Amino acid sequence: MNRRRLISEFVGTALLLVAIVGSGIATSVDGSASSQLFQHAVVVGAALAALIFAFGPVSGAHLNPSVTVADAVFGGLGRRMAVGYGAAQVGGALVGVALANVMFGELVYEVATVVRAGTDMFVSEAVATFGLLVVIFGTVRFHVPRVVPVAVGAYITAAIFFTSSASFANPAVTLGRMFTGTWTGIAPAGVGYFLGGQALGTLLAISLVRYLYRPTAEQAAEVVLPHDGPINANG
Repeated sequence: MNRRRLISEFVGTALLLVAIVGSGIATSVDGSASSQLFQHAVVVGAALAALIFAFGPVSGAHLNPSVTVADAVFGGLGRRMAVGYGAAQVGGALVGVALANVMFGELVYEVATVVRAGTDMFVSEAVATFGLLVVIFGTVRFHVPRVVPVAVGAYITAAIFFTSSASFANPAVTLGRMFTGTWTGIAPAGVGYFLGGQALGTLLAISLVRYLYRPTAEQAAEVVLPHDGPINANG
């Protein structure tokens, strides 16, 4: 198992959570709710694009178990490495949340109390995750290396606005955000809706990408940036 790639996924996901939770705390100080959400979305989208540029050459910068699962299904990643990626992403998310909490004087870990539950959240996360994976693998399929980080960052920025769930679109992010007492958190009772929606969105995206782009195992493993895995990201 390639340790460099696992460390890349761990650190990249940790920094993604720092950006998500940190910007959420910072933007909640003043201004209208819509203004706060806009600032948060821009910061997260920009940070995500930068992280893909930085870590893509090493691990593909999945930073998201849904991306890893899809890539493994398409043959770009072995089962053992996919499990390693998932563990690194969840571990990184937990560390990133702790860092963001500490930077802003919050408890290192605190069970979230913000309620995000219901059918609307389930559907929202399914749509957000579906769109994210289609953007990633659709762009990869047409071999546009430098466009992928920008496309993913732009999609997440927009999805934070056009989904009622604020587009987590990432199981590792969802689990990490259970442990912040800020408004970026998600109370444990709602996690099942988010993970279920993300799982459905992943399955639907895999089906559509296979139908539209018909990627071979070799094509699915094509890198967007020069590294030894496939590419991506997220949210």
